[in-house]
Amino acid sequence: MTGLDLVRTAKEIRRTLVNMACASKSPHVGPSLSCVDILTTLYFDIMKLEPWEERDVFIMSKGHAAMALYATLAERGILDKVLLDGYYRNDGTLPAHLDKTKGKGIEVSSGSLGHGFNMGLGMAYGFKRSGSKRQVYALIGDGESEEGSIWEGALFAPRLGLGNFTAILDYNDLQGYGRPSELCAFESVAKKWSAFGWFVLEVDGHNHQEIRDALKDKYWGKPTMVVARTVKGKGVSFMEDCMEWHFYVMSETNRNDALKELR
Repeated sequence: MTGLDLVRTAKEIRRTLVNMACASKSPHVGPSLSCVDILTTLYFDIMKLEPWEERDVFIMSKGHAAMALYATLAERGILDKVLLDGYYRNDGTLPAHLDKTKGKGIEVSSGSLGHGFNMGLGMAYGFKRSGSKRQVYALIGDGESEEGSIWEGALFAPRLGLGNFTAILDYNDLQGYGRPSELCAFESVAKKWSAFGWFVLEVDGHNHQEIRDALKDKYWGKPTMVVARTVKGKGVSFMEDCMEWHFYVMSETNRNDALKELR
């Protein structure tokens, strides 16, 4: 895909996501919008998806951003778009947090923060042991990085030489109750991961070319951490960098205003 195609695809995914959020009256719009450009680059430019049995694996460890993954999988033709209509509904099709039994392309069940990342490490280790060339990508949140389990995995991966594993930090600097940079001794996050033995790159998380270049750059024998600087609510001005949109439910007016910006 060209850079322009990726931009158009990301906008379409954001429109789908906004419609899903409004129809279902669900929260977590902001954290879903922040990672759309990362998912678009992965699924439409980086990941090997055919044959399906030998596909690269993506894990959404920040499982509350499920809408972003559902919309991306549907746009890529992996998940049936009809399933989106049953998102976050009683007796519906897709839950607010990821359930791997609910649709193609949902690799793990996630929601409890810090778990998906380590499941991905286990998969990467299994692929390495079996001689498979499959790659594993895991998206984690900056608030999620306060979980001790993340740092246990950060110690584990370099020791086993998991060069087939790439973590991407969705660093929008907003979690449910404030800014991670104000709640914890968070910086310098890149230096922390480097000190743990990871190959670290920092990118603009909304620049498809920068994301693409970082994800294609491999340091074999070391796992990779891509620190992606993002904006919560990206693409909708009244949601951008606004903590409330971690929780707020979209009204019809909100949706219409958002869709106007995403034309």
